[in-house]
Amino acid sequence: MVNNPTDFGWEFKSFPLEVIATRKIELKHHKMVKGNMLDKWPSHPVIHEINTWVWLHELSRRYQTPITLANVPDAEWDAITSWSPDAVWLMGVWQRSARGREIAINHESLLASCREALPDFTLDDMVGSPYCVRGYRVDEHLGGPEGLARAREQLAQRGARLILDLVPNHVAPDHPWVQEHPDYFIQGTPEDFISSPPAFLQVGDRLLAHGRDPYFPPWPDVIQVNAFAPGLRQALIDTLLSMASQCDGVRCDMAMLLINQIFRQTWGERAGAMPAREFWEEVIPAVKAKYPEFLLIAEAYWDREGELQQQGFDYCYDKRLYDRLRHEGADAVRQHLLADLSYQARLVRFIENHDEPRAAAAFPDRQARAAAVTIATLPGARLFHQGQFEGRRIRLPVFLNRRPAEPVDADLQNFYHILLAAVAQPVFKAGAWHLGERSGWPDNRSYLNLAAWGWLLGEERRLIIVNLSEHRSQALVPLPWEDLTGRTWRLTDAFYGEMYARDGRELRQPGLFVDLEGWQFHFFRVA
Repeated sequence: MVNNPTDFGWEFKSFPLEVIATRKIELKHHKMVKGNMLDKWPSHPVIHEINTWVWLHELSRRYQTPITLANVPDAEWDAITSWSPDAVWLMGVWQRSARGREIAINHESLLASCREALPDFTLDDMVGSPYCVRGYRVDEHLGGPEGLARAREQLAQRGARLILDLVPNHVAPDHPWVQEHPDYFIQGTPEDFISSPPAFLQVGDRLLAHGRDPYFPPWPDVIQVNAFAPGLRQALIDTLLSMASQCDGVRCDMAMLLINQIFRQTWGERAGAMPAREFWEEVIPAVKAKYPEFLLIAEAYWDREGELQQQGFDYCYDKRLYDRLRHEGADAVRQHLLADLSYQARLVRFIENHDEPRAAAAFPDRQARAAAVTIATLPGARLFHQGQFEGRRIRLPVFLNRRPAEPVDADLQNFYHILLAAVAQPVFKAGAWHLGERSGWPDNRSYLNLAAWGWLLGEERRLIIVNLSEHRSQALVPLPWEDLTGRTWRLTDAFYGEMYARDGRELRQPGLFVDLEGWQFHFFRVA
């Protein structure tokens, strides 16, 4: 039987007063320094992504008064930090572009996606893209800079840091740089406009390229920066320095597009001479010199994660693991986890975010839970998306200011209650991780469906074993710690409450015998 989620002392929808009091006592252990800044980031932080505009819209309707970041009720800050995330990513706070919105409302395929997600959609629901940024000032509709400062303070008081967006590859057509510094952008010619009019925009007496990545058509609502332009690099440094005074980290949209080689392949001679230094190798150290604890996360694809880590990013998206969890098997996942730990510890693990389909829709139910346990207990940062815990299935276009009503999957919510309470423990934030072995028998190779790993911090130990297949599987799993022999150990499952006593010598060799149904898992505390 699954444990009662209230045993862990927190709930999503209601927040008992005695829990609030306990939470406030716990927060005294989080010492604030330098104003809103907290102590150093944990090695393996947990991040909660929230669609800011949608969240505030729902709060405004619930409280029947306009709610911005400046006046979010304390109970709501308590609620979004009650499960102890290390950071909240308030997605989409910057000024959105009126020009970009005009372009969007005339884009038929975009409107179709909005109507699909929101059956009662009207044009009033379209507020423009948070990645079509007119200016890096908090939108007044969301509370302006003063509202952001209060939000950061409220999060810090609850032990959570604030992450915002940086969109380095492009800006809105009405961004001030477009008029004041057209040399910051990729230029076109009259011939370009004749041969490919959707790829360029007339701005004054210049043709400027729309933003794009090399594998898709241009994005019609944004203008492409020139990553090789020295002035642009310094302008982005100045922008990041301003942002670093307002938040604790940024998620950099499509960061790999600004790698010199990729940018050259995308834009060719239009970009001009390739600089001697990489874009991020120039930008990141300039920011870190003043704000050494400022966290930079790269949205990264095409297996460029290691390269971006070397160029200075603290963490990079682990899209490869997401694809393997969704489409491949346990052996592919385990091969992924054989990578050097220093590389893995700087990856962001997830099974959904605003760019991916909802996990509840993309994964069958039991597979989704196995995948969630996996990403929540691996080294690196762990990213959870607003609505993931309730089992939302509709992926919302980021242009919208509200989301449709969906039923809450109470059983899934209970599952996440237990999982998030378990991974909030220090052993998962600062412990040592070890990939485990597993073995089987000549006539039973189902052990290949299993993956196992352990965490150690002082005397705290955790053992995770996941069946990443739909088939019942058995294995012997040697525990990864050398000091087990000579003692009896108690293995208690955080989800099912079952307890097993085992001899330490047996746990080391031949190992713990496990028999798991398809997509089932063990989440053991070992004491």
